[in-house]
Amino acid sequence: MRVKLLIISIALGVFAAGCAASDEHGAARKPAHQSAQAKPSEPSARASHAAQKPADDGHGHTQDATKKVPAFQTDLAELKALPATLDPRQFTGKQRLGYEAVRAIPQTIAQLPCYCHCDKGFGHKSLHSCFVDDHAAHCAVCIDEALMAYKLEKEEKLKPEQIRQRIIAHYAAQN
Repeated sequence: MRVKLLIISIALGVFAAGCAASDEHGAARKPAHQSAQAKPSEPSARASHAAQKPADDGHGHTQDATKKVPAFQTDLAELKALPATLDPRQFTGKQRLGYEAVRAIPQTIAQLPCYCHCDKGFGHKSLHSCFVDDHAAHCAVCIDEALMAYKLEKEEKLKPEQIRQRIIAHYAAQN
C-alpha cells in the first residue's frame, strides 16, 4: 500500500512539474457527461473493437492488445453539432496549445481516433470528446495528437481522412 502511495505521489509531482512523458495518462475520473458507451459512427471502425475486450489501466484508458483503431466520427450531422470544448485560456503551456488547436479545427479533430483509447474507458466518440472536459489536459497522448493534426492540416494542407491515416500509421508504428 505504501509503495502504491509513493508511486502515485511521484507521478503527480512529475505531472505538476510539466514533465509527464508522452505515453502517461493522468485522468483519474470519468467525466459526468459520459455515462454510457458511445455508439459507433462508423460500423467498420467500431466492429473491429468487439473481438477482444482490452484491459483498463484504472484511469479510464485501456491498453488494446489487438491494436485496433479507436472510435472516430464521420457522420455529417454529428460533425455539424459538436459540443463546445473547454476554453483554452483555462490552461497553460502545451495543454493550452492543444485546446486552441481543437478550437481551430473541431470538425477535423472529431474525425480522428484518440490513441489513449478513451473510447473504451470513457465512451469518447473521437479525439474531440477529450477536449469537451479536462480529460485532455491530463493526457499527453490527446494533446500531442491534436497538435499533430493541427500541423498536418495547416502546414501540409491535408484533409481529415489523410490526417487520420497519418495518425493511425504514427501510433501503429509506436506499438
